[in-house]
Amino acid sequence: MTILTGEAEYAVDDKGRLVLPQYLRERFADGLVTTRGLEGCLYVFPLVAWGELEQQMAALPLSDGHARAFIRFFYSGATRLRLDHQGRLNLPPALRAWAQIEDRAVLAPTPTRLELWRPALWEAELRRFTGEIAVPASLHGLLR
Repeated sequence: MTILTGEAEYAVDDKGRLVLPQYLRERFADGLVTTRGLEGCLYVFPLVAWGELEQQMAALPLSDGHARAFIRFFYSGATRLRLDHQGRLNLPPALRAWAQIEDRAVLAPTPTRLELWRPALWEAELRRFTGEIAVPASLHGLLR
């Protein structure tokens, strides 16, 4: 399986299509799901990763109002897609509008998904994170 690393900025055409680099295409060859992400970006999951996430969300308690709200937010924006024969991802207009992605997008990989960001928002997110004084407690064991 291709490891997703690096960040790069790519053009988005007037129809909302973004060409994925060749090294990423095999990861999404079987299809993908794109949805609203947190912090204003879009998430792009390979089908396998999306299936695992669905199982985890299905296990959340229906009685938890925060869980219900998150699932509504996440699922209502989710769209199952396939790359076209030229390796392009056709971003749905509603998701592009929500993430304010127009003619450029930054692809920022994570271990389980791609994140697509409006370039100015990506830069702001990097500055926000690097400007924080303390490393979050959840990362203490990871970053020694």
